[in-house]
Amino acid sequence: MRAFYSSLFYLIIPFIALRLLWRGIKAPDYLNRWHERIALYRKKYHEDVIWFHAVSVGETEALFPLIRLIQYKHPEAKLLITTTTPTGSARVTAALKNTVTHVYLPYDIPDAVSRFMHCFKPRLAVIMETEIWPNLYAYCSKNNIPLYLINARLSEKSAQGYLKLPALVHPALAAAKLIATQTPHDSQRFISIGASSEKVVALGNMKFDVDVSPEIIEQGLLLKTNLFSERFVWICASTHKDEERLCLEIYQKIKLQIPQLLLIIAPRHPERFTDVKKLCEQHHLEVTMRTTGIACQSSTDVYLADTLGELKLLYTVADIAFVGGSLVPVGGHNILEAIAAGVPVLFGPYMDNFKDIAQGVLTQGAAIQCQDKDAVENALLSLYSAPVFRKQLTEKAKLFVQQNKGAITRIYDRLAQDIS
Repeated sequence: MRAFYSSLFYLIIPFIALRLLWRGIKAPDYLNRWHERIALYRKKYHEDVIWFHAVSVGETEALFPLIRLIQYKHPEAKLLITTTTPTGSARVTAALKNTVTHVYLPYDIPDAVSRFMHCFKPRLAVIMETEIWPNLYAYCSKNNIPLYLINARLSEKSAQGYLKLPALVHPALAAAKLIATQTPHDSQRFISIGASSEKVVALGNMKFDVDVSPEIIEQGLLLKTNLFSERFVWICASTHKDEERLCLEIYQKIKLQIPQLLLIIAPRHPERFTDVKKLCEQHHLEVTMRTTGIACQSSTDVYLADTLGELKLLYTVADIAFVGGSLVPVGGHNILEAIAAGVPVLFGPYMDNFKDIAQGVLTQGAAIQCQDKDAVENALLSLYSAPVFRKQLTEKAKLFVQQNKGAITRIYDRLAQDIS
């Protein structure tokens, strides 16, 4: 079955290349270092590495505390981090600089996987969340490279898909030494698609170990004083196409009742910065771009965060946060960074990717879920007029996060036997 899978993958490589080219039209970074995606390297890299794979921004942010813990406890370790997206790559470079090696994960075709493995000769492979690559996993198994899936999650829909490919999925999962899931429900779903129950354990969600440092909070206070003086700030973070339009319509309506309101928009994908700016202008709103460094005027409507890696900072300046990917059927994004920054959190109905976290905060009355645009509008007006309620929300939310911390330490304890 894996041979058939590999043959099919080779056949679709031209279409993958065309898609890469198409994405590169708007986001040129997709075309940079394309050779890494087929493991053709132009320089010599460290061998005997501890290798981590994190797809994009969300996974890399969750991984950083574990990386820093390993660097502290094993300063001699050579670390490699692979990502799939340019935004993930940019975050690795910005956060860890030259303390780790970064390349893009190669496509899961035998010759590319072989070149990748021969170049880096990893002694440990650690895959974040749900990335099941049959050839990659088979190579680890064949060469006795301990393979861990950490912070692993599996939706019911994905599980149903994997159940249709047992001949491909079972050998891949058998290659894993440990599958550390976020929740017991994830554990059960991994077992249902063929993972050995002896290898699966729920160790918690690493995203609860998010930290907003005192330095970032101090920078946020300074930023608010210098750029957003006397403005009531609503941030719409990690937004997607069609979501910004809804946020702008809400802003224009409630601005009549909150004259000092300022909207920060932080789009999820950097290639959309220009489109979002044009959308704001089409709504006849005055926009200030983050990259200009210009302070907002009393007439400024929208502060567009056209940068990467500053979301934690921007959360600290906000009075209310709406976390995107949830008013449109994307599946939601991580609300825990906003909670850690101490800002009241709103999110929409589409939270499939963070179902357990959403249920947890709602059960504790620690955030507000809004079913539609009108509900977001009502929640904003209610929170604006009730500062005590805003404080209660943030306190309950921080308690919820505190109660669920510790996954990184538990995961590190499992990895340590193969790091030393």
